Amino acid sequence: MVSPVTVVKSEGPKLLPFLKASCLYFALWLPTSSPSWLSALVKCLPILCLWAFLLAHGTRFLLAQSAARRILAGLVFSALGDAFLVWQEEGYFSHGLLMFAVAHILYSSAFGMRPLNPHAGVAVGCVSVLSYTFLYPCLSHPFTYLVGVYVALIGFMGWRAMAGVQLANDLWKWTRLSACLGAGLFWVSDLTIAIDKFCFSVPYSRAIIMGTYYAAQMLIALSAVEGQDVEASRKRG
Repeated sequence: MVSPVTVVKSEGPKLLPFLKASCLYFALWLPTSSPSWLSALVKCLPILCLWAFLLAHGTRFLLAQSAARRILAGLVFSALGDAFLVWQEEGYFSHGLLMFAVAHILYSSAFGMRPLNPHAGVAVGCVSVLSYTFLYPCLSHPFTYLVGVYVALIGFMGWRAMAGVQLANDLWKWTRLSACLGAGLFWVSDLTIAIDKFCFSVPYSRAIIMGTYYAAQMLIALSAVEGQDVEASRKRG
């Protein structure tokens, strides 16, 4: 089992561009009322840095790890979703929703169907139903259906991420724990978006949404890096 210290030493330097880009977003805090290509670039830059993070592990790594390729593809669709949401008031919110829906399908595929862990599925399913029940009175056509499908997809992704964390076996295997935490933060981010857009204004919503979102994407990207890859880096060091 790879220790957290080894993970930080191995992967930390590769994540520095992402951390700097995230800090840049919050430092500039460009107004959402005036969407521009600059604001889209600043918003997408941390996700582009996560592309670079995975690519930095080399072509051999990506060719050998199908999960890493799917997560990289999910990050591509996430960046497209981020760009569309910059212009959401101009009617591109549903476009962004579609891009993130595709990203969740790719993430689910990356996490796989083993172990099945039906108990985790029931727990996530209950949270999904409760969340949609809460949002439903605030929704109008076509979002009544679009949000319902999206909740199902992110719920499925959360189940597959949670299912990999086995209490009796390797709870602290960092890739699985990273995926689980990332999915949970993604859920918090998207639920905050939905409440703020459709129900009522959430105080500090933008900070909550983007803070949890960037952390979620970082953790999901980290989950693509296999433990043996980090162990190999440790031995070389």
